[in-house]
Amino acid sequence: MEQSEIAAAAGRVLALAERETGTTLRVLQAYPAEQAELRPHEKCKTARELAWLFTMEQKLAVMAIRDELDITKGMTMPPPPDSFAEVVAAFEQGRAECLDVLRSASPEQLAGTVKFMTAPHTLGDVPKLDFLEFLIHDQIHHRGQFSIYLRMAEGKVPSIYGPTADEPWM
Repeated sequence: MEQSEIAAAAGRVLALAERETGTTLRVLQAYPAEQAELRPHEKCKTARELAWLFTMEQKLAVMAIRDELDITKGMTMPPPPDSFAEVVAAFEQGRAECLDVLRSASPEQLAGTVKFMTAPHTLGDVPKLDFLEFLIHDQIHHRGQFSIYLRMAEGKVPSIYGPTADEPWM
């Protein structure tokens, strides 16, 4: 990919990240903190654990851009903070850092690849911009899960891609 193509792709990824992480932040802020330990099923994470995943994915994005991601050494996610408010604050801080790093990344920084899972038990080289886009789409996926937790916790589900029962457009 030429530098101009990388710059254009980076602009699209940045716009996607700004929009989608902003939506995720609104969903997290709507969640009733006293319901942080809600676990819809024994195989599910608690709301606090699921929300923490959003912050961890932003850290992965920053590490990938900075060439600090080395999954070959294993991936151990630190435990979430004890309070839901701390999880949301960490997400806000991680979001700001991730967007800043992405905005300031050079085409050379974004041109490389990262080693990441490409199939079960399989690592492969993934272009950085594809990896960053994957992380955003994974956040969207988990945000959908989290919106169900939000509804179960009697929170008000904000508009994500359109009106909700709690935020009608008309």
